[in-house]
Parts: sequence; C-alpha cells; structure tokens
Amino acid sequence: MNILVINAGSSSLKYQLIRMEDETILCKGVCERIGIDGKYSYKTADGYKVEKSADLFTHKDAFDVILHEMVGGEGRVIHSVGEIAAVGHRVTHGGDKFSHSVLIDEATIEAINAMRSISPLHNPPQAATIRACRSVFGEKLPMVAVFDTAFHATMPPKAYTFAIPYKYYEQYGVRRYGFHGTSHRYVSGRIGELMGGQPHRLITCHLGNGSSLAAIRDGRVVDTSMGFTPLDGLMMGTRCGSIDPSIVSYIANLENLHESEMSHLLNGESGLLGVSGVSSDFRDVLEAAENGNKRAQLAADMLEYQIVKLIGSYAAALGGVDAILFTGGIGENAVDLREQVIRDLAYLGVTPDSEANRSRGEEVRISGPDSKVQVWVVPTNEEIMIARDTASFVQ
Repeated sequence: MNILVINAGSSSLKYQLIRMEDETILCKGVCERIGIDGKYSYKTADGYKVEKSADLFTHKDAFDVILHEMVGGEGRVIHSVGEIAAVGHRVTHGGDKFSHSVLIDEATIEAINAMRSISPLHNPPQAATIRACRSVFGEKLPMVAVFDTAFHATMPPKAYTFAIPYKYYEQYGVRRYGFHGTSHRYVSGRIGELMGGQPHRLITCHLGNGSSLAAIRDGRVVDTSMGFTPLDGLMMGTRCGSIDPSIVSYIANLENLHESEMSHLLNGESGLLGVSGVSSDFRDVLEAAENGNKRAQLAADMLEYQIVKLIGSYAAALGGVDAILFTGGIGENAVDLREQVIRDLAYLGVTPDSEANRSRGEEVRISGPDSKVQVWVVPTNEEIMIARDTASFVQ
C-alpha cells in the first residue's frame, strides 16, 4: 500500500510517497514559492534527484508536477495514480471539533476552512490544497486529515482554559490547543518502544524554529506550552513566546502599530532573531556567541533557561518525571544545549552521559546509568504518523 503524505503551506508543499509494508520512502520533495517564481525538488529512494524552476501558479500546478515525476518522469516510482491508496494531509488546527484524524469529505474541508479566524495563516491554504489535490488525483481517492492539535485534546479544562471571561471560550473557542501534536505523539510512542514500556510521566521537548514542550501521563497530554496559537510558550526562531500581554498594547501605542504590524513583530521579528540581532537559526546564534557576541549569548542563555523552567513546571504538574525527550532540529542536534539543560536539572536526580550526548540526529539515551530520570534524543517523524493514520482508514 502506497500513501502520499502532504504538508502544505500558503506558498509551499512538502510531500512523501511511502510504501507502508516496510515504511520505505519511495520519493519525497518540496514545491516552493508557489504563486511567485516556483521551483521544486524531487528525490527517490534509489538516488534519482531533480531540482527545477517551474510555473507553479497554484497548488494544483504543484500537484501536477509531483504526479508527473512520480508516474511519468525519469525517476518514476509508480506506473499510475491507481497505485496510490490514499493521501494524508497535515492540518494545523482542528479546534474543538477534531480530536483525532478523520476521513475527508466536503464538510471536513469546510470545517477546516471555517477555522480561519483562529488559524488564518495555515488552515485556509490547507483547505485549498486539499481541494487542489482532489482535482488532480480524483475525488474517489480517499484522503485523511491529521491535525497538529489533536494529540493535545486530552488536556483537562484546568490546563486549557484561560483566565479571561468564560464567554470568550464558549462563543469563540479561545483556549489552549497546543501544536506539534503529531511530533509529540510519534516520539512519545517511540520512547515507549526504546524503554521497553511507556513511561508513566514523560516530558517531550520539540525544539526547532518553532518549539513546544508537552507533559504526558500514560500516553495522554496533560499540558503543553503552545496555546491558542503557536506564538505561545518558549521563545523560538522569530516568535516571542510567552510575554506580559500588556507589552503588546504598550509597544503598539508607542510605535503607532496596527494589529497586523504588531502581529508581524511578535511572530516574525522576535525570538532568537529579535534578541540576538543575528539570526533566527540557533546554529548562527551559537556561532556568534562563540565569537563574543553578547546578545547572541543572551539569546542562547534565555532559550536554555526557559526550557529548564518549563521542564520543572511540568515535573510538578506530573508529580515527578520518569523520562525527558529531545526532538526537532535543535533538540536533535544542539549538543551543548542538551548538556546544559541536563546539568541544570540535577535537582531532579538527572545526570548526563556526555559521551553519548555528542551524537546528532540519532536515537540515543544521553543520561548517565545512575540518573533517576532517563533522558533521550529521538528524531521525530511526523510524516510516518500521518501515513499510518491514513493507512488505518484505508485498511
């Protein structure tokens, strides 16, 4: 069974075609700058690779290109669309309506698009992408929506309710939803396999350009750091994370900024970039810090401090912690950051295995043999989770 996995943005479309019998990636790539000066990449498991400019005016054009490469190009991996059993779509926001993956019909597409008020940058283009996919692959091909928010649906009201007038939750759905749920779900399941059983109290740290932590008890989320939107929680590449809400109106009034301008400042000009003045990429920030840039060092110190604080608060929420897990681009590769976090958690009985911690992008335990809490690095794989969910509907 072959499953096509789609992760779409407003001007991009990432894809993988996965053979589910052995979970082999037959081909993968990305279409970028859709609607501007389009280009795409296509790679196969046997090493064929192409990168080209293309007229990608719409997401439908992107699907046409993908289908041509998979079926008719030099690096074709299937002979017809009929060899694709289903398509799995990553959808950012499921709101209160979707607490698990669902088979897509017209009502589902309309519901995804209707959440534009709480996810204006993601849900509308994802709904449009689903329609474009239908137009290219045909309406008979099953499609499944896998929601970033779904894994966090087990949070209790005391964790997801904000201390504002309750009517705003009832009328407009203003509450904590959490994101990166597909990643947190994958790594929390994988750690159970690596440890020989699901840890009772687990804290997962998805650290990248966007970052979030989740507190998980017996496989169910009890709290997570991102909130109503992916702006909340840790400082990130360009996002500010949690700040005093009054800062928003204070700066807006001082600078005479419109709502959209203020949103751009908090989402696109803050975080590591805003503090360091160097880059939103943690690798660039660390390099600048090593060369004596004090603001870059401050940004790195702030991120590490915030991670330690959140882990501490989640250990309290869980009544202790049995395992801590790092994933995401930063979590899988930032050796020194992980080492410092572990050392700052000594009060929990955590000790590092510095030799094991030198590895990057590999599944490995990085806590010492005498550590009271196991600490692991587990590379995430959101695509395989989407593929598995999609395959389950077909089967």
